[in-house]
Amino acid sequence: MEYYSVVGLVLVLLVWMMKLGRVKLGHHQLPPGPRCWPLVGNIFQLGLSLSPHEAFTILARKHGPIMTLWLGSMCTVVISSSDVARDMFKNNDAALAGRKIYESMKGNHDYGSEGSLITSQYNEHWRMLRRLSTTEFFVTSRLDSMRGVRAKCIDRMVNLINEASGDGKSGVDVGKFFFLMAFNLIGNLIFSKDLLDPQMERGARFYYHAVKVMEYAGKPNVADFFPMLKCLDPQGIRRNTQFHVERAFEIAGSFIKQRMENDTADSGNSKDFLDVLLQFHGDSVSGPYNFTSRTINVVVFEMFSAGTDTTTSTLEWAMAELLNNPRTLKKVQMEIRSKIGQDRKFEENDIENLPYLKAVIKETLRLHPPLPFLVPHMAMDSCKIGDYYIPKETQVLVNVWAIGRDPKMWDAPLLFWPERFMEPNVADYKGHHFEYIPFGSGRRMCPALPLASRLLPLALGSLLNSFDWILPDSLKPEEMDMTEGMGITLRKAVPLKAIPVPYK
Repeated sequence: MEYYSVVGLVLVLLVWMMKLGRVKLGHHQLPPGPRCWPLVGNIFQLGLSLSPHEAFTILARKHGPIMTLWLGSMCTVVISSSDVARDMFKNNDAALAGRKIYESMKGNHDYGSEGSLITSQYNEHWRMLRRLSTTEFFVTSRLDSMRGVRAKCIDRMVNLINEASGDGKSGVDVGKFFFLMAFNLIGNLIFSKDLLDPQMERGARFYYHAVKVMEYAGKPNVADFFPMLKCLDPQGIRRNTQFHVERAFEIAGSFIKQRMENDTADSGNSKDFLDVLLQFHGDSVSGPYNFTSRTINVVVFEMFSAGTDTTTSTLEWAMAELLNNPRTLKKVQMEIRSKIGQDRKFEENDIENLPYLKAVIKETLRLHPPLPFLVPHMAMDSCKIGDYYIPKETQVLVNVWAIGRDPKMWDAPLLFWPERFMEPNVADYKGHHFEYIPFGSGRRMCPALPLASRLLPLALGSLLNSFDWILPDSLKPEEMDMTEGMGITLRKAVPLKAIPVPYK
């Protein structure tokens, strides 16, 4: 009996290794990759001291720009070059438009499949949400009409930083103010409210639960890699994430209910995003859109989770790189102040006349894309990229962090040098230049790009125009800690602190 048990175990391991056999599947060949171990795959080859995007970049140098990794039982194909990314998005965009749903997104109510623009699979319902976002939320006319909302949130951020500067000797947590600004902006765009107003107790609770969701969702979860552990949820990530999701939904639901009871929506001239969503609420709605209350909750929550962390990450890295490069900081401030003058504040209309400021934002996104792998794709059908076979349900990660630092595509790729984006015919971030896709490309490209392209230079330019910035504790630029942390987004491992000196 013991003999048969040993034979059975050996057969199980052999079958497992055949399943993980990266070399060939019949006549099909998976992309190359490192030799993996039984059960754990390549997990222990990634290195504990490296972030995943760094570890995958190092492996790609040996195994190629498209490679297969096994994260436990999860087959993952990693793309690390612009040429392979072009093949993916131009020739296989539909087949690879699915989403890998992680365990943290699953619970009694799997919001990844209930109206999510970010995580739901590519289907008719998702296409409906996408059309709504491009025709109602992020269309030029609506963004223009909400210019005053953005200005108000930026002005409040500047005032709060001015108040926090105190005696001018201690630094302020720059990222914290960017986060509060982004959170209040989303609150105004959706609810027409400052959710972090001292009088808004519900807003503070919503903020708390939203931050906790982002915290738990950003943690590596062993249940994603070993399906046998899903029911156990050993780290409690799914349980805790879903608890905070439901609390956030309850609070958002109270705002929605209040709006519905007050019946303030005007179908002819909606003043915020919630008004737009409520136009299509209910089973009796005719036309292309039909939203349940749950769908509206999901859309609202995703706007907060997607819009705050990515904005904060990009702006904090931009400030850090400028302080780390004083000549660049001086150059962009000179451009801004020579155009604005001292008699008025920085306004959104000024952005088009400030090419170097826009180049600073673009260079920041090249070196520090907020989502280094974008949002993970999944193969909805089997397909081929180049000569390699991608099986159905394979997770596909596009390492835009590696692509943005590829020495074959970029001169001095590790240097923060905005001047590269001042050259004619340089890449933009609209998804057509595959050496530079911080917002993605194809069907699943970030729909909020039109808003981000306005908000990022407006927020950064306002702080650079309003203050001079000094490192605290006599810290020299070359002594700054520029290491990366990892959560949902690519944040600084050590939050940036700097001294704001009001510019007069």
